Amino acid sequence: MEKLTFDQAMKRLNEIVAALDKNELELEKAITLFEEGLQLVTFCEGKLKGFEGKIEQLLKTSDSEKENQHETDL
Repeated sequence: MEKLTFDQAMKRLNEIVAALDKNELELEKAITLFEEGLQLVTFCEGKLKGFEGKIEQLLKTSDSEKENQHETDL
């Protein structure tokens, strides 16, 4: 699953939700899809946390650069 991108995982998750919403699957197939969906949710949550950390780091770097530029301008 690590080879999946976030967008691919979300697309597959949406497909699973749509299939489960139809309520036309045999129980075993529905449970298999539900389990796959849970794995995808965990994967996506991990990716989102990583993105969040990266954004926070970029914002800190940007703020630091702004402070340094302000001090230089003085």
